[in-house]
Amino acid sequence: MKIGLIGCGRMGSALIGGIAKSDITTPADIAVYDLNADFVTTLVQDSGVSAASNNLDLTCKSQTILLAVKPQYIGDVLREIAPAITKDHLLISIAAGVTLEKMEAACPAATRIIRAMPNTPALIGLGATGIAPGSHASKQDLELARELLQSVGIVTLTQEPQLDAVTGLSGSGPAYVYTFIESLALQAEKEGLSLEDALKLATQTVIGAARMVEQTKMTPRELVEQVTSPGGTTLAGLAALNQNGFEKSIAAGVHAAAERSREIAAES
Repeated sequence: MKIGLIGCGRMGSALIGGIAKSDITTPADIAVYDLNADFVTTLVQDSGVSAASNNLDLTCKSQTILLAVKPQYIGDVLREIAPAITKDHLLISIAAGVTLEKMEAACPAATRIIRAMPNTPALIGLGATGIAPGSHASKQDLELARELLQSVGIVTLTQEPQLDAVTGLSGSGPAYVYTFIESLALQAEKEGLSLEDALKLATQTVIGAARMVEQTKMTPRELVEQVTSPGGTTLAGLAALNQNGFEKSIAAGVHAAAERSREIAAES
């Protein structure tokens, strides 16, 4: 399988790095291009892929093309490569806020396109990605996109309107978790721990709790009840969180990010 990457920034490089290490294809069958030659050089050295001379050259050499450029450049890139796009090409875009309809309009008729919304933990192979098919993408195309993106984490199949919710949840979610870890550690410091120990304990607590949800197959609510004793410390802590709007704040954050995603799509 011939795979191409347009846009060798952090996310594009992470995706190709994961794909290059998988059994999907070989690094020799992956071509990459970016206007920033340093990005290309680094990716070639790190992953053993090859460098294309320009976007058209990459398109001619590839069957599946990952579009990892910034949203404001996606239209220009698609118009540039459109003369080389054939019925054999599959495009997978991670450009936030650029709709399938707009991308399809910039390409030849019946071009197969899939939108994907990965998140930054993909950089360490622990990403969470939502994918949605364009009007011409087949089930086989979706399975291929799923396989490629699973090389850097988990993948959930959605429809395009649901990608805004994916953005509000897993796209922006890491920042919520970082803020939670920071808040845990800072207050623990005030309670007497060193900041170094507090941050270490807070980080491991979040990792461990997430693994409990993943591995026990219990619901988060069941796990809460399992560690909450009448009159105990956890109950006191949860009561204080609820009094200060903890759950409502999380809901508001996810909603606000999802709404902003919808606004960006409408503006682009």
